[in-house]
Amino acid sequence: MMVNARGMKGGGLRFWHLFGGLVLCMAITAAPARPALAQGADPAQLASLSALALSDPGAALSGISTALAQPDIASDARVSFDLNKLAAEVLERQGRIGEAAALYADLARFAQRNRDRIGADPAVLWRAAARLAEAAGDLAGAIDAETARLAELRDGLMPAPVIAETLARLEVLARATGDTAGAEAYARAQAAALAPPEPATGVRGDGRGYSEVEIFYATDRARTGLAYPAEFYGAGRGPLETGIARVTVPDDHVPGQMEAPSVWKLEFSPDPVRHVTLRSIEPMAPDAYFTLMRQRIAGQDRREAFIFIHGYNVAFDAAARRAAQLAHDMNYSGLPILYSWPSQGSTVGYIPDAAVVQLSARRLSRFLDQVVAQSGAETVHIVAHSMGNRALTEALELMALRRGGESGTPPFGQIVFAAPDVDMDLFAEILPTIRPLASRMTLYASENDWALVASRKLHGDAPRAGQGGDDILSAAGIDSVDMSELGEDMLAHGYFAGDRSALVDLVSLIWRNLAPEYRCGLKSETAEAGRSVWRYEPGVCPDDALLAVIGTLQAEGINTPEAADSELSRIVPDPELAQSVRPLVARMMTP
Repeated sequence: MMVNARGMKGGGLRFWHLFGGLVLCMAITAAPARPALAQGADPAQLASLSALALSDPGAALSGISTALAQPDIASDARVSFDLNKLAAEVLERQGRIGEAAALYADLARFAQRNRDRIGADPAVLWRAAARLAEAAGDLAGAIDAETARLAELRDGLMPAPVIAETLARLEVLARATGDTAGAEAYARAQAAALAPPEPATGVRGDGRGYSEVEIFYATDRARTGLAYPAEFYGAGRGPLETGIARVTVPDDHVPGQMEAPSVWKLEFSPDPVRHVTLRSIEPMAPDAYFTLMRQRIAGQDRREAFIFIHGYNVAFDAAARRAAQLAHDMNYSGLPILYSWPSQGSTVGYIPDAAVVQLSARRLSRFLDQVVAQSGAETVHIVAHSMGNRALTEALELMALRRGGESGTPPFGQIVFAAPDVDMDLFAEILPTIRPLASRMTLYASENDWALVASRKLHGDAPRAGQGGDDILSAAGIDSVDMSELGEDMLAHGYFAGDRSALVDLVSLIWRNLAPEYRCGLKSETAEAGRSVWRYEPGVCPDDALLAVIGTLQAEGINTPEAADSELSRIVPDPELAQSVRPLVARMMTP
């Protein structure tokens, strides 16, 4: 079935777009989201398409069509979406601007229907559709796209300057079409949006239905020039910048989840009361940034910070929301910091991601030096995920070489390598050099991590450091934890943040620097001297109760077994549940 460029067919169950004889389809079902890369897809085929798009656009479009005809890809909403988005980018490079604009508009509608499955922001796509429609001379189409974007921003309760920016664009477009009355209406709406707000009467978390997490960030992404937080930073390379991102977390947030609008719940726009949302970005000069960081840390009982480094296929806004979710779910009383490198945020962007992450390693290394020296934190922890571990391992190696093997207190507390997409042999070779930099190093791995299975294929079957099972890395100086038992619950290569079991283990590490034998649910897999390999056993730990207990004890500074025991009944009102938690907490308090 073929329809026109703006057509939708099948009651929202199937989406088609026709350009130049090439038909792309994306199947939408009510099935649960699958891992980040379709399990039956050929990762080399997908990764090569982004490179082919630059060298041979025509062949790239043909390859995209072939890929989308494969059942494993057609049934994966995220991969299908990314392939169609790549097609839109190719069309733009070919000068087929009108077709690209129409495809972006269809992608925006698709994203609106599938926010919780693909994580794409429709407002970003509507802006691309508007920009291209205007370039093609289709001013009516540009106005339609900007109007749809405005509705997204308003429904999402975006700050006034963000809304005013789109109103200004609509004013310009209306004047270009000769619609003077419409242009004046947009101008009035823009002035109203920018008018000083009424004095606020509430305080943070005071009956609003959500709380706000402040994330200090550093990034070497280039700015886009747009005010909307989700597109403030793009995937281009830029100079290192620092600033503050503010993320809302709903009061009824479920630990381990990153709530997004779902069409199945009749939710069509982001709402801070229901969803984890990036609300604002405020760049800051380094001096002001570190001054504020010192002030924040000085006011905390635990003068510490943790740095989160995201992985492949992650845009800035998703990274900021993940960092906030981690800090919130851990009830973290220290300072959360995000380092965001210029990932494409696309499943077909593996090759460009792998190319840029090494450059970011140099900048990350210097930033780590700055945090240690200028933050005022007595302890700094690091959590890196997936390909972000390539930046981290190289950054740490450079840092260790600069320090010249100096002894003394390590500059970092916990360093956690979560699902590292790093060559296993390279990781083992670097480990002795970087080991003196941390009090403890932990590796989370899984044999069911399909993103790493795909990466292994792309690297000539070379094992990845984050793979578990029989091939799990066993090395002196690092605790390797096999999370394979989490299986499909590992939330698409993000089990360290998306599963409450892994969260409990991470919280335990950061809370008291606990060795694996004192943490809940870990079973030793080796008796070899100097090696530490453990397997996580699901169903052993009362995860929700432990998260609540550890968070409360940490926040209240309770450090003795006796004091913890006396507080258990208050924290866990259910006597039976409190009794099951008691020996676990006592063991954690023993070291």
